[in-house]
Amino acid sequence: MGILDTLRSVLGSRAEADAVSDADPEDLFGMSTAYVTMEADLGFDPVGEAALCFSSVDSTDFADTVDAVESILDAGSEETGTTFRRHEDDHGYHWVVLADDDPEDLVTSVHFAADEFVERGYGSRLLAAVFGFVDGGDADRHAYWVYSFRRGSYYPFAPESTSERDSKLEFKLESVLDGELGIESDKEYWYPLWPSTPNGHPWE
Repeated sequence: MGILDTLRSVLGSRAEADAVSDADPEDLFGMSTAYVTMEADLGFDPVGEAALCFSSVDSTDFADTVDAVESILDAGSEETGTTFRRHEDDHGYHWVVLADDDPEDLVTSVHFAADEFVERGYGSRLLAAVFGFVDGGDADRHAYWVYSFRRGSYYPFAPESTSERDSKLEFKLESVLDGELGIESDKEYWYPLWPSTPNGHPWE
């Protein structure tokens, strides 16, 4: 199974078939307090970016939905200063990447975008929301909280390179944030969203 098929399986069709709860964009607001815990208890600062990953549909209605999402984010940027850009990765998945130094604004913007997909009937196209952090004492050490829309739960991801992960750190994140976030109990679904370059982000 190739990496693209694995992504489709774990975050897509297989996760949908094995779903234990319905995904809810409201779950994303849990990250508002998780940011505080990550800084205070673990020494990880927000990187100032977050991203929403989705799969596309070749239809005019879906294109209109994406346009509507961008319009909402444009309107929100005037109030919060949150900027965004679109990106398509090497596997054909689409990302809305948001940037803001205020983590509360990032959470709100990701929620607005996800909620618009759901309201327009395309919640099934949402794959993941990804929130990035960096070790306050080591700028090359990143960690992420990934919200899987197909599983309706979060999981930690800590890449050490483009193909290796820091499982010890991931388990530490799980132990500290368990109860604050709805964490995926089946680690088979802790799918690695590898960055394409060392120290890069999954959405780049």
